[in-house]
Amino acid sequence: MDLEIQQRVKDLTEKYGAENVVVLLGGSEAEASGLSAETVTAGDPTYAGPLAGVSLGLKVYHVLEPEVKKEYDPAVYDEQCSMMEMVLDVDAIIKEVKTIRDQYSKF
Repeated sequence: MDLEIQQRVKDLTEKYGAENVVVLLGGSEAEASGLSAETVTAGDPTYAGPLAGVSLGLKVYHVLEPEVKKEYDPAVYDEQCSMMEMVLDVDAIIKEVKTIRDQYSKF
């Protein structure tokens, strides 16, 4: 997660409260999605960005997770995500993000 996005997440969390912020990730690899999930929950593991040492504990999901997928307009999901769903290792991505969420999310 780049430094600009980390700052946006931090600013939005300060403005609206961590209990009111949910982060949706769209990374194409489990490891990258896990790092992003860890960044918004436990803090930037690389200690390079605005969230270094900042444990926000935010709710975090990947756009392909069933919990959030059911909330989308099916036509939009089909257009924007269905092709990627066929080529990505969806199970690995979901497992990685869920593991981080279960470990560090406070909400």
